[in-house]
Amino acid sequence: MTKRRKHIFNYFGYIIGGFILFNVIWYILAAGLSLKALPFPTEVYGGYSKAFENGILDHTFASLRRIAYSIGISLGIALVLGVWMGYSKRVNSLLGPMIYFSYPIPKLALLPIIMVLFDLGETSKIVIVILIVVFQLIITIRDAVKNISKENYYVLISFGATGLQKMRHITLPAILPEVFSSLRVALGIATSALFFIETFGTDKGLGFYITDSQMRVDYVQMYFGIIVLSLIGFILFLIVDLLDSVLCKWKNI
Repeated sequence: MTKRRKHIFNYFGYIIGGFILFNVIWYILAAGLSLKALPFPTEVYGGYSKAFENGILDHTFASLRRIAYSIGISLGIALVLGVWMGYSKRVNSLLGPMIYFSYPIPKLALLPIIMVLFDLGETSKIVIVILIVVFQLIITIRDAVKNISKENYYVLISFGATGLQKMRHITLPAILPEVFSSLRVALGIATSALFFIETFGTDKGLGFYITDSQMRVDYVQMYFGIIVLSLIGFILFLIVDLLDSVLCKWKNI
């Protein structure tokens, strides 16, 4: 078995082991507490047919679409502003205090205002998730750019490299590990925030599905929705890990 295959085998082995351990703990708690609000995992997984009848796929795709738009737009904004602030002390002095002031504001408290400004449709939900995750991405990218040693640019400068060439060959490769680390955090925050956001002004999304099931005292479907939402976050983390391993191979040299 090659080293790479062994690594993949171990990686998925740990995932399966963690999944089994999670369900064992869940089963023990359900058996010990004997509460209607905590069904056995076998009951929840067995509720897949009813979940499909209830349109779980439509709710899942609605949540995925919101996460994709929010993270994509946030990352685009953060790359532009973060790199610009990292390059320019003047820009950092101008935008830095604004970001520091805005970052601690509880964005969910702005949800009613956002909904008034952007209506109750998709835009308001995407905007609020962007506001939740974008500041952390900007700060991480800015700091990563500032931490690049100036000596790394000297060779390219001596060959007359343009700003875009320096960006492509030095800046972006150097900041990618920090970008992926920050992206993992952003994905977790966005997925968690989406649950709350989707309980307002919509009848589509896993947040709505979970809350609606809870209101109907259908705990099996409520937990099924929670599992699906967790699975989305898990898959997104795996995608980021894969991109990290492919685009940042030089870290392991």
